[in-house]
Amino acid sequence: MALTADSTIYDLLQEKPESTAILFKFGMGCVGCSIAKGESIKEAAIAHGIPLDELVAALGISQ
Repeated sequence: MALTADSTIYDLLQEKPESTAILFKFGMGCVGCSIAKGESIKEAAIAHGIPLDELVAALGISQ
């Protein structure tokens, strides 16, 4: 599956578990969050006030 900013945090962590460190670097504690199963990467970035372009670049995914 191709990961994008519209993928869920859960899908990201399933496909790229190493992304945990990147999320923590941006101040996102999404690993243990129950919302992660249904929240997109884009939605999480907005909720945490993180520039989406910076986050997706660090994660190596497309917008």
